This record gives sequence, C-alpha cells and structure tokens, in this order.
Amino acid sequence: MPGLMDGRAGLVTGAAHGIGRACAIRFGQEGAKVVVSDLESAREAAEETVAAIRDAGGEATFFPCDVSRSADQEALVAHVVERYGRIDFAHNNAGIGVHAPLAETSDEDFDRVIAVNLRGTFLGMKHQIRAMLRNPGPNRGAIVNTSSNAGLRGVHMIGAYAASKHGVNGLTKNAAIEYAEQGIRVNAVCPAAIMTRLMSDLPEDRQAEIMAPQALKRPGDPMEVAAAVVWLCSDEASFVTGLPMPVDAGSVAGW
Repeated sequence: MPGLMDGRAGLVTGAAHGIGRACAIRFGQEGAKVVVSDLESAREAAEETVAAIRDAGGEATFFPCDVSRSADQEALVAHVVERYGRIDFAHNNAGIGVHAPLAETSDEDFDRVIAVNLRGTFLGMKHQIRAMLRNPGPNRGAIVNTSSNAGLRGVHMIGAYAASKHGVNGLTKNAAIEYAEQGIRVNAVCPAAIMTRLMSDLPEDRQAEIMAPQALKRPGDPMEVAAAVVWLCSDEASFVTGLPMPVDAGSVAGW
C-alpha cells in the first residue's frame, strides 16, 4: 500500500530530538525522502534519526543548519534540491524556549528565542518557497511550521516563546494567502504539552501547570504531532492552507 508521501522529498529542521525526530521518521514511513537537519553540535543525535528512518526502509540523510542564519537555510534547501531534484515539503520545527516571567526575561534570552523560532521560520519559508516555485504545477509543495498552543493564547512564564509562536502563526497565514494560487500550501501545528526534552526537563509541578488547561490530562507523544504534520503535507489535505491546527488535547477549546 503506497504511503501518503511516496516519491516526495523534503526536510525537517530540529530533527535530532522530539517532535522533529518523530516527524522525520513518520515522513520516511510514508515513503518520503527526508533530509534530517539540526545544529552541527547535534549531529550524533540527528544521525540516530537518519538511522531510524533507514532501518524502517526509508531514505534519509543529515545536513547541518543553524535556522537563524540565512546562508544555512539557503544551503539546506539547495542540498535537498541537489540530492533529490526538487523539494516537495518542509517542516520548520526547530525551536527553543525560556521559562521566566516577562519582566525577568533577559534581553539576550528574548532575542535568542525570536532568532530561532520566528526568524528561523521566516528564513526557512523564504528559501523553501523560492525553490518550490520552480516545481511544475499545479501543486508545487507544502510547508508546515511548528507553532504552539502558546501561539493561540497566553501561557504563564513563557512570554518570549508565546510572542515567537504568535509570530509564526502570522507568517504562516501570510505565506498561505500569498502563494496559494501558485500551488504552495502553508499550515502550522500548535501542540500543547508534548513529552519532549523541553517538557521532560521541567519540574513535575511545572509540567502539571502546563497541562492544566488540557481536557485530556496527559502529555502528548511526539508521534501524535507527527501524524498531523505529515497529513498536512500530503494530498489528503489538498484544500487546507493557512491553518494553525491545535494538536493540544483540547487546551484552547476552553477551560
């Protein structure tokens, strides 16, 4: 039975761990050729993601990228195109967070979060869209950005992160309406508490606080986000663009 992404090639950033790793593996399981990307310092873990894809019969390679650097983003996209002839999908997932009240957040931490989460998403889409526009139509490509339920509402103690993710949703909507007629779809996923390192490293009381607004009182698994990301990149979602999709156990539905 063919996979949802058979014959397609693309990239996942922040793919050494967590949601990025899960999404890269799921893309591979669905038949895609995947360029796994993360910082050079995360090469060992990223190569483990590559190995997991290959062990499952998929095709993958690692390419390092600091998403906050335009030259790195351009090189990453060029690598996908050079290796596979085109880029059909991209998952802009790399992100960081800082837990502190707004007035106690340092200027340096705020700038770092914006550089990775917001500037990184902007630079990724910029170079990905340019390459996708060279694909034959009518469907030239699909992009999914990792936002957060903190991009849909305020969340205590993560003001810089929330600001960056609200920005990611804005960029997602703008790119969606600007490139829809040229055959490129752009969406975002907005997870709640997912058991990644960003979550597991927190004290249990902070984890409970983050999960409190959820209707389902458990952390999500990264593979539960991956299912949504891959679907949004597939033809099954051909009429979906500009959507910040909650994958959040009901946290934004009400509390």
